[in-house]
Amino acid sequence: MLDTSARGPDPLTQVLLNLRLHGVEYGRCEWSAPWAVAFPGPSVARFHFVGRGDAWLRTGGADWVRLQQGDAVLVPRGTTHVLASAPDVPAVDIASLPRVAVSEAIHLVGGGQHAGEASTHTMFCAALRFNLDARHPLLAMMPDVIRAGALARRDPTVPALLEAMEREVMQERVGACGIVARMADVLAATTIRAWVECVCSDTTGWIAALNHPVVGKALAAIHADPAQDWSVPALARLSGSSRSGFASAFKQAVGETPARYIARLRMFQASEWMAAGGMRVGVAADRLGYESEASFSRAFKRIMGAAPSAARARRTQPVRGSAARA
Repeated sequence: MLDTSARGPDPLTQVLLNLRLHGVEYGRCEWSAPWAVAFPGPSVARFHFVGRGDAWLRTGGADWVRLQQGDAVLVPRGTTHVLASAPDVPAVDIASLPRVAVSEAIHLVGGGQHAGEASTHTMFCAALRFNLDARHPLLAMMPDVIRAGALARRDPTVPALLEAMEREVMQERVGACGIVARMADVLAATTIRAWVECVCSDTTGWIAALNHPVVGKALAAIHADPAQDWSVPALARLSGSSRSGFASAFKQAVGETPARYIARLRMFQASEWMAAGGMRVGVAADRLGYESEASFSRAFKRIMGAAPSAARARRTQPVRGSAARA
């Protein structure tokens, strides 16, 4: 997917190079049918792999989708969803199920309505965090659920990863949980790459704007360093266009002015800094070039709809989901 020619990477590849995904927690889940588990959201991204036994998935108010053994799904924005052995089983919150720690971030999770019986299903579930706010254009345009199996024909590495993960989950060898956790990270990232390649031919929306001959380079540069003091003249020079021509092309391709787009992207970045890294409001304001914490806070509230303190508060909330409360 990466363009290594003398021309350098295309704008979409440049944006993807800045995308980071890391695991927050992982769980090997042994459940006895009938069972149904609810994953509240939105919070972090969720990844689920069906190691043994078919299962069902429902996201929000959508229809139930059947998952077969060996299937994997990514819920990129952590939308509320339910996994179940059958669609008619009442769901319990994942955080209420018993768990045993394997390591700090990996747990064995049990449950089911027939305590003591042998498990009928083996799932591997992960909570993953992007280095992007969920409202970032790349994440916002993704569907609620991305099925790895559906993308297997487009990326030959996907079925190979699925098969390797299925073997590792079922063999229960020493250190299997840690190895599967790393596989989950790789498979989730590969799934995103395959999905992006699938939509690259779109002629509308944000992907199309990245492919625009005038706007694409500017968008990639903005995403690579949103804190830089970008001006329309500087972006126009970068794009090889006149100031008025660039401003018009950007507005038509993206749907808003460069200044508005940059302001939103900066606040998305600040939100992630504060939520994931615990950055203080004043530090975020200074890093983004605001003269005062007060002016930054006003801009943040105007764009994000809440004060910066709300983003910092998200860091103190436990991740309720795939394996444990982090």
